[in-house]
Amino acid sequence: MNSYIATFFSHYDALIFFEFLRKKNISAKLMPVPRKISASCGTCVSFTAEADFKACCKGCEPEAIYKI
Repeated sequence: MNSYIATFFSHYDALIFFEFLRKKNISAKLMPVPRKISASCGTCVSFTAEADFKACCKGCEPEAIYKI
């Protein structure tokens, strides 16, 4: 399992991505962006996935996805 943090341009995009992951049965949580990572809105989604994560979520565009 790989751990990721996705950052976003808006809180709304973070919420949409969070719900997208939950519908795909991927464990995820909303949290503040760590200080080492700069982000526009200050909210990120932390999640784990089995393989390298490449997903297309219609309705939101992540600013960046970091593999931890």
